[in-house]
Amino acid sequence: MSSRFLMITPEDGKDVLRCLAAPARLAILELLHARGPLNVNDIADVLDLPQSTTSTHLNQMEEAGLVRTEVLKARKGSQKICHAVHDEIVLTFSGPAKTADEAIEVAMPVGLYSGYDVAAPCGMCSHDGIIGYLDSPDTFLAPERMKAGLLWFTRGYVDYQFPNNARIKGAEIKELELLLELSSEVPGTSDNWPSDITLSINGKSIAIWTSPGDFGDHRGKYTPDWWKLRGSQYGVLKSFRVTPGGTFIDGVRVSDTCLDDLDLLEHRSIRLRIEVPEKAEHPGGINIFGRGFGNYDQDIILRLKI
Repeated sequence: MSSRFLMITPEDGKDVLRCLAAPARLAILELLHARGPLNVNDIADVLDLPQSTTSTHLNQMEEAGLVRTEVLKARKGSQKICHAVHDEIVLTFSGPAKTADEAIEVAMPVGLYSGYDVAAPCGMCSHDGIIGYLDSPDTFLAPERMKAGLLWFTRGYVDYQFPNNARIKGAEIKELELLLELSSEVPGTSDNWPSDITLSINGKSIAIWTSPGDFGDHRGKYTPDWWKLRGSQYGVLKSFRVTPGGTFIDGVRVSDTCLDDLDLLEHRSIRLRIEVPEKAEHPGGINIFGRGFGNYDQDIILRLKI
């Protein structure tokens, strides 16, 4: 099960916001989601709009990345078929925080993923309770996911889309670091349950970390009391750092992937994928701990050294 999300900020989402400000364009998006792909004539007829006006709206929406089009054969000539690109658009006002060592830092809640494809057993919960239904990938569509402080799945991935604030500032990126708390996932817990967790940025694999287990020997420092003790309690805080000279996990060089391989200045966003591949040597699932769970009261941190 997969779904498509877009996260924007006021800085990098101006074109999208401008498109969404027009009622006619919102109506087009609603129609495409309700009925699926349609040609320009059908959209104009249903919404009672002139065809020329409809075409203008669609061109602007395509430029903003809200729709995509394809030309197919028709009875007479060809027709342009329009598709909605995103199922959900999230506007975040979380601005970059500049630290003393000249770094731009963004904290991403674990539930604010931009896409996913996961397999059961899976689930998520907030600090107050379980979100949706356990072991149902469809729960990952729930709006309440924004409040998640813990999510888990056995196989698959979640994607996160960070604003590329260094690009917005016109600053050179000297180093990229990700900080997050992770563990394996097993029914119950086991400190001997290895799982190969792959991190990718902008479609490029940067590192594979093998989690040793799913920890439940004691309650996590921030894990709420209602969460059963036999469930995953805490993980290991890991640092994934990409430099001009390679990628490091907790200061140990693990791959040749360097900053130039990520094409950071070519993208308006920085796309992170956290994955347990089906064909991993140790496909032991994953827990991703966020604020309100585990031993570290933090979200997924992206830090850009400039």
